[in-house]
Amino acid sequence: MRIDDPYALVAPYTRQMMSFLLFDPDPEHVLLIGLGGGSMAKFCYRYLPNARITVVEVDERVIAMRDAFFVPPDDYRFRVVHDDGARYVTQCERPVSAVLIDAFDQSGVAPSLATVTFFDSVSRLLGPKGVAIMNLHGERQRYDDHLQCAKAAFGTRTLLAQVTGNENTLLYALAAGAAPPSAKHLWLRARHLQANIPLNFRHYLKLIREGKSL
Repeated sequence: MRIDDPYALVAPYTRQMMSFLLFDPDPEHVLLIGLGGGSMAKFCYRYLPNARITVVEVDERVIAMRDAFFVPPDDYRFRVVHDDGARYVTQCERPVSAVLIDAFDQSGVAPSLATVTFFDSVSRLLGPKGVAIMNLHGERQRYDDHLQCAKAAFGTRTLLAQVTGNENTLLYALAAGAAPPSAKHLWLRARHLQANIPLNFRHYLKLIREGKSL
């Protein structure tokens, strides 16, 4: 976190995860699984004033540090929930515009999220324009189970996109029945978003187009 700008997204993968806005530029409800330093939660809170934001964090010690990282206090549209993300998605209020998953333990991506049940629950949560994005890091064998479970739940509605400049990979999974916007519409949307939010959405769109299906 930058002390002089605590709402900035420092890590490249967190900036690229905001590409969910290409699919729904005016989300009603954004669900984040994993709080960490709160960078994505803070960014969404600042730049998406019409969105409800729910953050689920399993480690109470991380939640206890929220003030040190300038995570906003809970209010009518922002809250941090102490729960296991895999359990929470089975009972979360529907629909959700986007699910952003950035949950790690000492061994890598949280193993509790490597189940078909988890990805099925995420799929059921998503609204018509919804998208889930999961941050993956390191060698593929560390998260191959997650990919197989995502494919079992989402089928061909999945995509892997590399993050520029580091070892992170983003897994995109689209809502059932979703009709992806046309190429022209996506480009216009990226240009509009980039004019209003300080992120390189046109570059993120390029990386999505270069991505590979599971």
